[in-house]
Order: sequence, then C-alpha cells, then structure tokens
Amino acid sequence: MHAYRTHNCSQLRSSDVGTEVRLSGWIHRKRDHGNLLFVDLRDHFGLTQIVSETGSEAFKLLDSARIESVVTVTGKTVARDDETVNANLPTGEVEVVAETVFMQGPAEELPMPVFGDQEYPEDIRLRYRFLDLRREKVHANMMLRSEVIASIRRRMVDQGFTEFQTPILTASSPEGARDYLVPSRVHPGKFYALPQAPQMFKQMLMVAGFDRYFQIAPCFRDEDARADRSPGEFYQLDLEMSFVTQDDVFAALEPVLAGVFEEFANGRSVTPAGEFPRIPYKEAMLKYGSDKPDLRNPIIIRDVSDHFKGSGFGLFDKITASGGTVRAFVAPEAGKNSRKFFDDMNNWARGEGFAGLGYINMKDGAAGGPIAKNHGEEGTAKLLADLGCGPDDGVFFAAGKEAEAARLAGVARTRAAEKLDLIKDDEFRFCWIVDFPMFEYDEELKKVDFSHNPFSMPQGEMEALETKDPLDILAWQYDIVCNGVELSSGAIRNHRPDIMYKAFEIAGYTKDQVDSEFSGMINALKYGAPPHGGSAPGVDRIVMLLADEPNIREVVAFPMNQKAEDLMMSAPSGVSPRQLRELHIRVVEPPKEG
Repeated sequence: MHAYRTHNCSQLRSSDVGTEVRLSGWIHRKRDHGNLLFVDLRDHFGLTQIVSETGSEAFKLLDSARIESVVTVTGKTVARDDETVNANLPTGEVEVVAETVFMQGPAEELPMPVFGDQEYPEDIRLRYRFLDLRREKVHANMMLRSEVIASIRRRMVDQGFTEFQTPILTASSPEGARDYLVPSRVHPGKFYALPQAPQMFKQMLMVAGFDRYFQIAPCFRDEDARADRSPGEFYQLDLEMSFVTQDDVFAALEPVLAGVFEEFANGRSVTPAGEFPRIPYKEAMLKYGSDKPDLRNPIIIRDVSDHFKGSGFGLFDKITASGGTVRAFVAPEAGKNSRKFFDDMNNWARGEGFAGLGYINMKDGAAGGPIAKNHGEEGTAKLLADLGCGPDDGVFFAAGKEAEAARLAGVARTRAAEKLDLIKDDEFRFCWIVDFPMFEYDEELKKVDFSHNPFSMPQGEMEALETKDPLDILAWQYDIVCNGVELSSGAIRNHRPDIMYKAFEIAGYTKDQVDSEFSGMINALKYGAPPHGGSAPGVDRIVMLLADEPNIREVVAFPMNQKAEDLMMSAPSGVSPRQLRELHIRVVEPPKEG
C-alpha cells in the first residue's frame, strides 16, 4: 500500500465498499456524536467522511488533533446508512472507518477558519494566504484560473499562434505607467526595468518574421491598486500578428474569447464570435458616457443640447451658449418610485464631486421635478416626446463641458440601472471600441499629445498626418470590453519609420528624441517591418468576470494589498548594507513630517 494514499478524497464510491484504503489530507471539520467521531478529511480533490469509535487509538489521535492538521488515515470503506447519505458529495454514499491514523503535520490554533464562508479582514486573509487558499471558494477560483489559461493556450495554438517568452529585465520606457526599476550590479548607476508589457518585444518578433506570436505574459506597473487590477503585476494574453488588418485581429481574437467564456459560463449567455458589436469611440462616449460600456444596461444617453439653446432656461441656456452640452437619459418607469429616488440620485452625484444631476419625474404622464418646472410645459412636452418617454419614466440630465457632462451621464446611467435592477447578470456582452482619436490637446501642457498608444498607425497614414487637423485624426486602435470591463487595448502598429517620425513630431518630439528614447523600435523598423497588429486581453480580468468576483484579489493566488505590500512574505523589505554596496546604491529616507 502506498505510504500516503491509495485514493484521493474525492474518489471513493459505493463500488469501493469493503476495500481497505489509505487517505491523506487536512482535517476539515469534526463532529462528536458521543461514541462516534466524524471527521471530514479534505485534499485538493474533495472530501471523504472518516468515522472513528471511542476507545480506539485512531479516535484518540483524531479527537486531540486540531482542525487543519494533516493526517494519513488507513481503514475500511463502508456504506453509509440511507438516512446519512450526502447527495451533495461525490463520496457521499460511503465513509471510511479509521483503523490507524498517523499525524503528518499538526496545526497550531488557526488565525482564521477554513471551513465556512465567513468574511475576514483583508490583512488577515493576505498574511495567511496559504490558509485562505484552502477555502472552498478561493480554491475553486484558482482552479478556474488554471483551466481558463489552459483553454486560452489550446485555442491560440489551434489558430496557428506560437508561444514565445520575452525578457523580464529590459529597458525603462519614457511612455506609459511608472516602471519598477532593478539596479544593475555590474553597471553601476544603471537600471533595468520590469516590462509594463512585452509591447516592443512582440513587435520585434514580427519584424523577425515569426508571423503569429502569443504568450501568457506577466506585466509590471508601479500603480495604485484598483478593484480590477492588482498593484504591481498582472497577466495578459499577449498576441501579435503580421500582415493583418484590424478585421483580421478581431477575427482571430473573438473565437478565443467567446470560446473561453462559453466554456466556463455556467449557463450564462455569451456574445457569439463574429457578432461582437463595433462601436466608434465618439459614439460610445455619447451613448454610454464611457469607452468601456456595459451593454447589459439598456439605458442610452442622448445629446439634448438643442432643446435648451435659446430656451430661456437660464442655467442650461448659459451652458449651451458657452459651448457646453446637455446629456440626458430615460430611466424606465423610474417615476413609479418616490421623489426620494430622484433626490438620492442628485445627492449621490454631488457626493461624487459633480455640481448635480437634474431630473424630470413622470407620474401617469404628468411631468414634475426642477427641469420640467424651469423648462416650461411646452418645451418639456417636446423634449419628452423626442426622448420617447413613457407615462411613468424618469429623465436625468448632466450638463457642462462635453467631457464632464459625458462622464456624469455615464456613471449616472450605471447608477440608475443598478438601482432599477435593469442590468442582466446572466449575460456576457462583448463589444469592440474602435476609431480612437490619435491625438488630444493637453490643457495642462498646452500642447497636442498622443491620446492613447503612440505606436499605432494613424488612419490615413502619412496623408492624414500632413493634411488633417491632428485632433481629427483617428488611429487604428481598439479596446475590447465585456460587461463594462476593459479586457484589452490593441492596435494596428505603425510599421513605417517616416510615419512614426511625423506622428511624434506632431506630439512635440524631435527626430533625435525619437532615435534616443525609442531606439530599439525605430531601428528595427528601418530594416523591413511587415504591417502588424495585436492585442492583449487581461487574464486576471477574464477570470474575475467568469468567477463573478468584484475584486481581482479573489482570482490571484498571492495578491498584494492596496499598499502594494505582500504581507505573507513581508515584501517590500529592507536589504543589508552589503547588498546596497554591491549595487552602488545609498538609501535616502524621505523627510519625516511634522
């Protein structure tokens, strides 16, 4: 018989009755029934019930062992009585009568329980993450993550992509987020950077002629934590393709994403491959107030500025006359709620830092609220007819500069849909956001700058750069969004050095600056680069959606806390003076406050 187990804790069935077996695992739960002790023994695979009679050596050891101790149990498989069969367990028809028990790893008193679904503070869960990972839901999330990654790999290979690994130690980039820097021992005063993404390397692979690349890539960014991104590091499905248009990238990626989501959807519907809507950025900002819209939300935002130009409604008239905009959306049957619903929405908007959220509330076709009162009966009737309002609908208004009005309307759209229970939670709705602007005007720096990815190909290429207003130029850039979560940014790349120099010139870079700051990229493009493009959907976010978890921490095995600390391993930590001397580094502490 094997030293530790003949079966795992999810294998035994009624066909094994009468068989002597050996199981090893953790003591998950104990129940003392007087002359009998029942123990749920747990391993990675599942649970088996162990039973032991008082007076036996096995009973003494099991009775004295703390929960989560690791034991090896040898005994005979017996059938459970009909009334004690557990139909919720694969092993629920049998139990093992313990004959001998060996203590493999005794457990001290637990700082948090493994059994049950109690919520515990983040610092305890992360400090004892090895215990947290034993909990059923967290353990299942990690297995889901592994299965999702395996599915992605299969689907990518089946499409003819080849997996490559790119460097972890690389050069710091002047663009993007803040780098994690790694000092060089053999080159004093110089630093490597951990890659924010394999962007440059995957493009180099296309220049090198490999045609279709992918990897499950670790990425490192020194950013503050968010619910949908861990601080420090995350993983993405990084891919790049040669001799492709935007349509080709979409055709390659949609079957992978739709297929993975369908595989793990558990009955939830998924947008089919080939049917992902393509929404221009400008249209997304108008209709949804966001470039990552949740299409499960049926509310659509409208621009109603024309209704208020010269209307005599002082505030909105003044806003539209000064070049501002008024956005509105209909909240279906919101008028059936009390006025408090509308006032709460307005107070919520103020709490979010906005001036306020105007509204009209309808009751059996009669319009009330501050906007109706100030806009007048005739103007209000025309506005409501244009919006297609029903007799008990509500209407909310966001006014101001276009960007601010769009942002308020977007977050209010989501808030209203949540409050009215309009968002369907049994769907995964994908869309592409396309036609991003290539450039934007930076109010702070008073200059034109790149709005997104500077290495994207402008639509219209050199002709557009030479003849168009930079703020009117669109880029071959795209995001993929699912249920309001941005999974990925991507682009058809700028593979022409002359176009790249011109694009950077518009953003205020000299040719020498481009040659200096992006030397690896620009040099590679000078030696024959194919048209190429790609994308990089976030693996953590994909699993977060499939697991229906609101926080990405729940699908990462060893996440950091909000302060980018690993409480389990006590990182970051100080290092010895000797290590600092080897790296030619002196630590300068920040001045103490007060």
